[in-house]
Amino acid sequence: MKKTGLIILASVAAVIIIIVLAVSGTYNSLVSSKEAVDNAQAQISVQLQRRADLIPNFVATVQGYSDYEQETFTAVTEARAAVSGAGTASEQAEASEQLDSAISVWVNAITEAYPELKANEQYQALQYELAGTENRIATARKDYNESAREYNVSVKKFPKNIIAGMFGFSEVDYFEAQDGTESVPQVSFE
Repeated sequence: MKKTGLIILASVAAVIIIIVLAVSGTYNSLVSSKEAVDNAQAQISVQLQRRADLIPNFVATVQGYSDYEQETFTAVTEARAAVSGAGTASEQAEASEQLDSAISVWVNAITEAYPELKANEQYQALQYELAGTENRIATARKDYNESAREYNVSVKKFPKNIIAGMFGFSEVDYFEAQDGTESVPQVSFE
């Protein structure tokens, strides 16, 4: 009888240990996936901040050539501040879209009004830096969406969805383009 009791106790202990190991492994996997998403979002923030930091240099270069339109500059400044204050992927997407639009209008207006500015080396270097930063932002967004997809799939799949629900892991938003960005912007040099 004692031997049977020890076997049952050992079996119950083994099952409990297996369950604890499975739950902790699943939990740790979810934590790792969530951290990958958070890191990818931080990389987007870094690149958006890099672009926002280039703008004052761009402005200073243009100031040497012109008294630019204050209203347009104000839009760029406000959009830049919104990017710096964005926290979530959707806030970043919205703020980034505002900054993209403001920069596009401002750069096109200045370039049209001051064609000699296009030949300035500092202006060209800053345009090159902004283009490179835009590529980095696109890559960071792609990386974020890949991490978000992997995480969201793991949160939805059985049996991880049970553990995810128990510990408060929920889906994250994808970094998506804002409405209207599917149309090509019109640039005019007339």
